Amino acid sequence: MKHQPRKKRTREHIIADLSVNHVERFALLCGYTLERFRHDYGIDLALFTYGADGEVEDESILVQMKATDHLRLQQGASTFPFRIDRRDLVRWLAQMLPVILIVYDARKEVAYWLYVQSYFRKQAGFNLFTAGKSVAVDFPVGNVVDASAMRRFARFRDRVLAQKSEVIHEEE
Repeated sequence: MKHQPRKKRTREHIIADLSVNHVERFALLCGYTLERFRHDYGIDLALFTYGADGEVEDESILVQMKATDHLRLQQGASTFPFRIDRRDLVRWLAQMLPVILIVYDARKEVAYWLYVQSYFRKQAGFNLFTAGKSVAVDFPVGNVVDASAMRRFARFRDRVLAQKSEVIHEEE
């Protein structure tokens, strides 16, 4: 019988898994957990945090992962550009909870993060409705994913929740 070609595990699949593994390690070091979404429509992970007593804390932090072998950092630059799909941005900016975009440099085994809603709030004159199919963002090279970044993400979430007014649940 003639050999039939099979689906292949590509480099893109491998570095995508490595990126999650990299981030999950730092979450676990903080005593946190990450849950992967089976169906990915612009949000890959939910980061769950726990208090000192081990109790789960309210709400999660949403995470979108991007992995690459081709991240180019300029010597001495404080940021690097990264393009994102406008369709993802529409979803991320509509979220109440923080969305953290993480770019994993597979060659150097380092990941960088960006708090999406905060970043765009600071972009004077940015108009989502006139943006092209993709939007360039500037990642600070100092925003390295590590355990302190994970704790910082939890503080972002806590600040958002502190601003939430009373919610009234009714059925019509």
